[in-house]
Amino acid sequence: MQENDKYYDEIKELIIDTETSIRVKDYSKNRTLLENNYKIGKLIVEAQGGEERAKYGTGLINEYSKKLVSEFGRKYSTRYLELMRKFYLFQKTKPLVSNLSWSHYLLLLSLKDEYEINYYIDLVLKNNLTKRALQERIKNKEYEKLSSSTKQTLRENKKPELTELVKNPIIISNSNNIEVITEKTLQKLIMEDIYSFLKQLGNDYMFVGNEYPIRIGDRYYKIDLLLYNMEYECYVVVELKIGELKHSHIGQISLYMNYIDKNKKKITQDKTIGIILCHKNSKLLMEYCSDSRIISREYAFR
Repeated sequence: MQENDKYYDEIKELIIDTETSIRVKDYSKNRTLLENNYKIGKLIVEAQGGEERAKYGTGLINEYSKKLVSEFGRKYSTRYLELMRKFYLFQKTKPLVSNLSWSHYLLLLSLKDEYEINYYIDLVLKNNLTKRALQERIKNKEYEKLSSSTKQTLRENKKPELTELVKNPIIISNSNNIEVITEKTLQKLIMEDIYSFLKQLGNDYMFVGNEYPIRIGDRYYKIDLLLYNMEYECYVVVELKIGELKHSHIGQISLYMNYIDKNKKKITQDKTIGIILCHKNSKLLMEYCSDSRIISREYAFR
């Protein structure tokens, strides 16, 4: 017990330091909180006899929690100490990301998959997400909607293709239960919450226009949605289809993509990407699509 008391005293000192720093409004407050919680997690693991033994049993954590709750309040529950332990085990081989708050980490540590946690950390850093914004992305199961090949690419620390990051299905808000019988109606629903739609396609999208007019010879056409991705530096043509994916849809979007490449794309930009959003996908058709820049995704309503 004397050995355990030694660890407890160190944990207590760090908590006092943490609680003091929380009350001080200075630039280093968040980093102090993260560093001390990391150290507390490390001490808990050591007190339990190392990483392997720390995976099992919560007897010692329960004991520490009872003492800490009596001295510092209910915040230091068994679960809270377990999260500190998990934080240490997750973070010990990585540099501390002080851009994330402890509130961010509390959300992330509820996830079981380390690669999923890393995915959302990257999202927070790239998009400066608040805790609430991160919570919304996790709630929408953004990582789970990625294909298995995309997840494997991320695990290998490779940069995925832009098309790999597009979620499936794309969720479109239809809170008023409007009957969607035309592509115009579908477009209207998307435009009502265009920000949410863009986020489901991936990161760094800009809206260029809807029903974007183009002229090919003597005929005029309208692209349902024209977007631009800043990270990949390319235009993205989105075509909306009410029914099942057809071969003619692939030909249509290919025509629009080639027009944008020839008439709008700058020499420094990459080739245009095409996304066909349909009610029912056809994997067989896409297998025989020779243009890897074209993908199809299904949509669903919420």
